[in-house]
Amino acid sequence: MSTYQKIRRTLLGFAIITLFFTIHEWLTTPASGKIVVIECLAGIALIFAPDAIRKISHFYFPKATIYFYWFFLAISVFLGSCLHMMDIVPFWDKILHGTSPMLLSMIGYGIITNGLQNVSTKKVPVWVFLLFGFGFAGICGVFWEFWEFTWDTIANLNLQRYQTLAGVPYVGRAALMDTMGDLAVNTVGASIIAIYSYIQSRGSGEYFLIYRIVKSKNVTPKDEDYRA
Repeated sequence: MSTYQKIRRTLLGFAIITLFFTIHEWLTTPASGKIVVIECLAGIALIFAPDAIRKISHFYFPKATIYFYWFFLAISVFLGSCLHMMDIVPFWDKILHGTSPMLLSMIGYGIITNGLQNVSTKKVPVWVFLLFGFGFAGICGVFWEFWEFTWDTIANLNLQRYQTLAGVPYVGRAALMDTMGDLAVNTVGASIIAIYSYIQSRGSGEYFLIYRIVKSKNVTPKDEDYRA
């Protein structure tokens, strides 16, 4: 069994245990438990998203990106939502906002490298990759705030923490603190992965080839970074 399969199996085992916990919660508190069970089932399905994308669309993500994706899935869905770390740890949401742009930057590097697959990456300045990855992560963070704002408007979910738990609206800058804090942490996360990637690249775009999304016809059995 490959390392890829071991990690996927471990995450799946943890997800199934979490599912049993959420089902128990559903049986004891039906009103809130049902939503958590649905989230957990969706999270289990998302574990297999990279494999489904590979089989359906013939796009391959580097294993390093997939591992980070599974890590984010574990801390956001299974730990954050299903096991309620979002409620237990006050800053858990900020951890997610700092981690997600790292994953999105990796995907951004893959997108631009795939778009430049007919160009030698050594001829492309490294800042082009860094800027695209940073910008991709940043715009996704902005759209996520749009998403939260939309559902706060429709269902008053208080995702942007514009009011207290008792329903009292914050006033002035206090009402903006959660949204601006999320965007700031998103920027910090994208900056960290950009700095790390630059150090690893040693001034060359060649490093970012490990983040490319490659069509199946270009992947050979020797491409260990892309084999499941």
